[in-house]
Amino acid sequence: MEKIKLEITGLSYSQTQSGAYALLLSESNGSRRLPIIIGAAEAQSIAIELENMVPSRPLTHDLFKHFAKAFDINVLEVVIYKLQEGVFYAKLICEMDGITKEIDARTSDAIAVGLRFKSPVFTYESILNSAGIQLEDQEDSEDQKHVAIETNESKKDSISSLSLEELNEKLDQALEDEDYELASKLRDEINRRNG
Repeated sequence: MEKIKLEITGLSYSQTQSGAYALLLSESNGSRRLPIIIGAAEAQSIAIELENMVPSRPLTHDLFKHFAKAFDINVLEVVIYKLQEGVFYAKLICEMDGITKEIDARTSDAIAVGLRFKSPVFTYESILNSAGIQLEDQEDSEDQKHVAIETNESKKDSISSLSLEELNEKLDQALEDEDYELASKLRDEINRRNG
């Protein structure tokens, strides 16, 4: 299977899950996005590395890097290889003395560690097909806004009562409005009904 390279394009507080954050990964050579809900500690660790900040004491992911470097272990890449029941699975591809090993990890931890090694992040077409969000051209999005703005609470409550056609329309609108958390929930509901 051919791997697809991803870039980190956003990290924001999740308005739909208390204490959680949304990590947004983008297809390097395409317009699809992959939103992943992660915990606060992992979000903080990722944000610190993205901002090139140096904490006063090493965080867990920094400790992992220092430990690996002490034994000449390098993280070559991060691969998000499976999506099962809404949970993403990832692995670190590591190398030591010419020997390559795969280490299973939570996606958020794998990305936090991979960032510290400047490792690329990859996934597969099947993951992007089932969980990716397609962004439309942004040029005429202002002219096409026709759906009333709803509160996050009403969006969440109304999803289960929508028809499949309405879900697809709402998904298109959420993508147009760059509301990735709502788009993720809509996509999950569409996949649940289709699966």
